[in-house]
Amino acid sequence: MLIDLANFTPAMSLGGGLIIGAAAAVLILFNGRIAGISGILGGLFSLPSKDMAWRLTFLIGLLAGPVIAALLGKPAVADIQASWSEILVAGFLVGIGTRYASGCTSGHGVCGISRGSIRSLVATLTFMAAGFLTVFVQRHLIGG
Repeated sequence: MLIDLANFTPAMSLGGGLIIGAAAAVLILFNGRIAGISGILGGLFSLPSKDMAWRLTFLIGLLAGPVIAALLGKPAVADIQASWSEILVAGFLVGIGTRYASGCTSGHGVCGISRGSIRSLVATLTFMAAGFLTVFVQRHLIGG
């Protein structure tokens, strides 16, 4: 494995990780809620929702990140090497996975593991193993 030193951004990555951790900590300390993006987004579609305001605020903040990075001269550039059909199928499969796992990578990986949840550790290891396997099959067996 080679590290692309031209695009290696440890300071930005550390800063982003600290912001994600701080946002998760603030949400659980002041709202008693886990910062799982799939649950936050899914809660917007549960009517009536008495907690719509914090959910919208959190998601707006999440979407504002790339805008702020661009304004600071560090735009987020996505290099997605997949067709729209592949992206839609992948999104659908991730959605199914989050329902079966009772949460997503942010809820289990960021919040659950930090709380010492064995269930979250197992879920995160499963997410990661499935991702590794998918990339291996796609790149080395199918040849994509």
